[in-house]
Amino acid sequence: MTQTEKKQETVRLPGFGIPALLPYLKPYRALLFVMIACGLAGTVADLAIPFFQRYALDHFIGERTTDTLFSFVLFYVLVLLFQTGVNFTSTFLAAKVEQRVGRDLRRASFDHLQTLSFSYFNQNSVGYIHARVMSDTARIGELVSWSLMDGVWHLSYVIGAIVVMFRLNARLALLVCAVLPFAFVLILLFQKKLTGFHRKIREINSRITGNFNEGITGAKTIKTLVIEEKMSEDFRTDSSEMRRTAVRAAHSHAMLWAIITFASSLALSLVLWQGGKLTMENAMLLGTLSVFTSYAMGIMEPVQWIVDALSSLINAQVNIERLIGLIRTESDVADTPEVVERYGDAFSPKKENWEPLVGDIEFDDVTFRYPDGEETILDHFSLKIPHGSSIAIVGETGAGKSTLVNLVCRFFEPTKGRILIDGRDARERSQLWLHSNIGYVLQTPHLFSGTVAENLRYGNPEATDEELWQALERVSAAEVVRRMDKGLESEVGEGGDLLSTGEKQLLSFARALLADPRILVLDEATASVDSITEDRIQRAIREITEGRTSLVIAHRLSTIRSSDLILVVDGGKIVERGTHTELMAQNGPYHALYTRQFEEEGTERVFKEKAKGGETPAPAL
Repeated sequence: MTQTEKKQETVRLPGFGIPALLPYLKPYRALLFVMIACGLAGTVADLAIPFFQRYALDHFIGERTTDTLFSFVLFYVLVLLFQTGVNFTSTFLAAKVEQRVGRDLRRASFDHLQTLSFSYFNQNSVGYIHARVMSDTARIGELVSWSLMDGVWHLSYVIGAIVVMFRLNARLALLVCAVLPFAFVLILLFQKKLTGFHRKIREINSRITGNFNEGITGAKTIKTLVIEEKMSEDFRTDSSEMRRTAVRAAHSHAMLWAIITFASSLALSLVLWQGGKLTMENAMLLGTLSVFTSYAMGIMEPVQWIVDALSSLINAQVNIERLIGLIRTESDVADTPEVVERYGDAFSPKKENWEPLVGDIEFDDVTFRYPDGEETILDHFSLKIPHGSSIAIVGETGAGKSTLVNLVCRFFEPTKGRILIDGRDARERSQLWLHSNIGYVLQTPHLFSGTVAENLRYGNPEATDEELWQALERVSAAEVVRRMDKGLESEVGEGGDLLSTGEKQLLSFARALLADPRILVLDEATASVDSITEDRIQRAIREITEGRTSLVIAHRLSTIRSSDLILVVDGGKIVERGTHTELMAQNGPYHALYTRQFEEEGTERVFKEKAKGGETPAPAL
């Protein structure tokens, strides 16, 4: 867990508690009202049933008569049917509320995630975000449905039972109530202990899930490093700890129920002791005593549930704060209300107001530092990139080559200065307008689960099969798709796992082509393919960049010699700029990078040629 995540876990945010859920509960207030009403009606039925027992004892047995038996049975059956009906209705409505509130919270959080800038995802892990969207929403949905319904029933039952007992006989009612404080304290102590065990079990389960995931996704690395035994040992350790904790939790749970049973038995004993005396003295009817015994036995479980509910409510407060905190997180990159009014947003675009994008880019006195950093990356940087130009960005690994691209794509905002697109500040038009005109091909390509055709149509949903094949031909990927069992309808697997990295890269190129972007970004897009495939892609790149502004983060410098401008980045700052010829003549950092890489590639070719000829290559000095 990152420091940011730890801070979010521990800081209690004002206004982020249960009242923050009210906007999400408002659409279902009618359902909640009926659910609560049914819960109260069910309580009345539960409280009334012992009185049937009272009537049967006092009338049918005490008076030895069967008069009114038919009406008694009929009325009793009607009450049972009523009880069944309201219980079914409240349960059904609770399920609807749980699913609908959970759905709305998941939608709200997921939709909001789409509007957040890259800095949020840099500071928060995938696991942390996933837990907020899935686990916390599920917990909150359960809280406002089942917990609320059960809470209404248990609390109203305890209050109703106490009121009825005092109306029947205050002396016996006091005896039962005398047991409640001791039972409450003991239940509270064990419930707190049990909650701690359950929290620890969830933590251990998260570690086990993580180990299990790593054991599958990292199977190749585990085998090559020969660390199977270590991975198994870690898994066994966590599994054993979970077993021990679960056994201790089960022990505490058994003790808790023993306490409830003891408290119920104690209350029952007191009622029978004193109630029996009153009955023998004819101060109380036997039927009234039976009512007390029913309430004495039944009141302890609701008390335990109320204690459990208080603990759950405290824990759920954390879930609420974390989820509402996510939904209320403000993006570092956001369109102004005026821009949204004219151009729309990501979910309601007003494309009729979108101007065509030409592709002129200008850095106007830009200073930039990352939101979660203190070092200045760009300092009063200015650069004009005419449309149709090819700009290459080179440097050592970790030098900060992606910063310029991130600013152009408006994944981050300049700390000072402006990024101009076609002569206007990028902030004057919507992010979606800009992103719809940018084609981005990553070094590590990502494909979505589904077919080849479905992945390609993310670039252009209206593309025909013929247009898909044309795009595949232009990037030399058509042969790859033809070799697949079902062609365009072939499944690519989760994340494209059924394809090689090079094949995924080719498909991502075709997808970018179909989008017909005015600005093309290639983030070391040829670093993951072999030299033959790279030659094919380079020919395709020269074709598709014609008339488009292209920004190329280059790994192999031999591929960007014809670029209109090369920017050399070192330590997050631009240290050189110029054409390939100009930079080689300066004999600076670019010359050193190019010369070293040229020598490495030459040595690699020599080794391969000698290996093919059956010779043992001499070691490089």
